[in-house]
Amino acid sequence: MEVAANCSLRVKRPLLDPRFEGYKLSLEPLPCYQLELDAAVAEVKLRDDQYTLEHMHAFGMYNYLHCDSWYQDSVYYVDNLGRIMNLTVMLDTALGKPREVFRLPTDVTAYDNRLCASVHFTSSTWVTLSDGTGRLYLIETGERGNSASEKWEIMFNEELGNPFVIIHSVSLLKAEEHSIATLLLRVEKEELDMKGSGFFVSLEWVTISKKNKDNKKYEIIKRDILRGKSVPNYAAIEPDGNGLMIVSYKSFTSIPVGQDVEENKDEDMSDKIKEPLYYWQQTEDDLTATVRLPEGSAKEDVQVQFLPDRVTIVLKGQKLLEGSLFSSIDHESSTWIIKENNSLEISFIKKNEGLTWPELVVGDKQGEYIRDSAQCAAIAERLMHLTSEELVSNCNSSLTF
Repeated sequence: MEVAANCSLRVKRPLLDPRFEGYKLSLEPLPCYQLELDAAVAEVKLRDDQYTLEHMHAFGMYNYLHCDSWYQDSVYYVDNLGRIMNLTVMLDTALGKPREVFRLPTDVTAYDNRLCASVHFTSSTWVTLSDGTGRLYLIETGERGNSASEKWEIMFNEELGNPFVIIHSVSLLKAEEHSIATLLLRVEKEELDMKGSGFFVSLEWVTISKKNKDNKKYEIIKRDILRGKSVPNYAAIEPDGNGLMIVSYKSFTSIPVGQDVEENKDEDMSDKIKEPLYYWQQTEDDLTATVRLPEGSAKEDVQVQFLPDRVTIVLKGQKLLEGSLFSSIDHESSTWIIKENNSLEISFIKKNEGLTWPELVVGDKQGEYIRDSAQCAAIAERLMHLTSEELVSNCNSSLTF
């Protein structure tokens, strides 16, 4: 997933009218509607562990009335019985009686950590729905508002992990392939964040497609994840489905995910059994990675290339590690050294001091994070018996480059 450069929104002074004095507000009262409901709106209060400003922005100030931009006289809400109810403005001062258009197939009140249900009207005949438990629904509705053709039918539903709210969706038709792209928002716990709020904001861009008319099954074909530190003021998928537009106080970083959505659990287990390729630790200013080298490795065998946001490690002409770093580094000040125990020690100088990195190389699972000095000493002892007690003849005990 390509990430565009961050742009600061600045005022263009030549476009301002110096003679503008202000707006004249209308004194006409805004229309206000009151209606008795047979079941209350399904309101979900913030829990004690949802205490940050981002939780408040994302879930605490949520509008439980969902406007249908395709039929602007209609609004919807979800009630305590799991029903999606439709209200229509009949006259300037009157609302029609609420009518049920859809009912959630599961009782969401049994879930303690659920969020509020969210609805987005993707097109004039499609709706995306989250029940607040982590399940996403794609619903074909027919022509909404037309009792003869309106019928809400689930075309796709799948559990997508932690609970989320839907903030946008678009319907796409390319070469007879119908797709729906939807943007999901989560506020998730970040265990490595020692100085901040302890949470990060996740945006997941999910594309669900049906290959052809004969195939009735919709399935996920693409998932992209972006991570940031603030809930966006605005986030939407571009109409052609090829990009995102995000307006936020803090930037978002793309987190690579595998092309194959289904994870192979057997491969994951084998990865856990393997000895880590490298160990790493961090302070507020820098990060240190230690790579065990094969016995007999010399300084001429090792090449380390630093770029502002990338690192490449080559051993005897073979790439040992290559990838994008979690954040930017001062590549000119970063160094590497060969230690006495025949291990390679690499020092990365952080560009953003104080930022806690949850991973060194984005998406790489070959490393192990060292949290404290005691663990660091234990790792060093584990490395000692794997190397020769004699130094390599053409390699000094400590060489800095």
